[in-house]
Amino acid sequence: MYTNNPNITLPEDANTIVWKYLDLSKFLDLLISKKLFMSRSDKFEDQYEGTFSEPTFEEIKKLSVNNPEFLDFYKSHREKVVVSSWHINEYESFAMWQIFTQNSEGIAIQSTIGRLQKALQTEKEFNQYIGEVNYIDYKKEYIPFDDMFFPFLFKRKSFQYEREVRILSDLNDKDIKINDGLKINVDLNQLIEKIYIHPKSENWYKKLVIELVSKLDFDFEIEKSDLESDILI
Repeated sequence: MYTNNPNITLPEDANTIVWKYLDLSKFLDLLISKKLFMSRSDKFEDQYEGTFSEPTFEEIKKLSVNNPEFLDFYKSHREKVVVSSWHINEYESFAMWQIFTQNSEGIAIQSTIGRLQKALQTEKEFNQYIGEVNYIDYKKEYIPFDDMFFPFLFKRKSFQYEREVRILSDLNDKDIKINDGLKINVDLNQLIEKIYIHPKSENWYKKLVIELVSKLDFDFEIEKSDLESDILI
């Protein structure tokens, strides 16, 4: 269930558009299971996920001199935080298509911050929070640690192009084993406002996606990406 955290920053406008780019197999898994996959934070490619910048780490080391468990907790905490990443952009992004879909059979889900919040109300067992990622210089800038989610809402400046907003859950108080991640219940009709088909896909692929979505009893608006539309001259 979506829960507000006053320490976490979000765009003020609930109509802010967000995107999720994924392969067809992951999209179908979402539709069939009606569950959103959230990845364990320490399974991301970026080794800095859920860690601290150098100035913050130096301060934590001082605090943990007489309390080594303090530092150990932060190290193990990454295994209990799960994340679903979304991209803030008014328009679809060619770069995101390239990075997050491995071939021409990708899908982009268009949604909004407000829709994400409403879609998460379906999940009753786990709380979800939504926050915008801050991009900083990890060698110079400080990451506060007075909220347990802050390490997961900062990334290095080299990732600024992602313009990421994250759905997060902290499962530290849950006696469950998390392997690669966790699936949570979502209201797909709220989550998905529109579906875009990969710009380099063939017409038969769009027809296939429309047919699959229809057979699963959904009526989402589906469009072919216009990034590869015909030139006018």
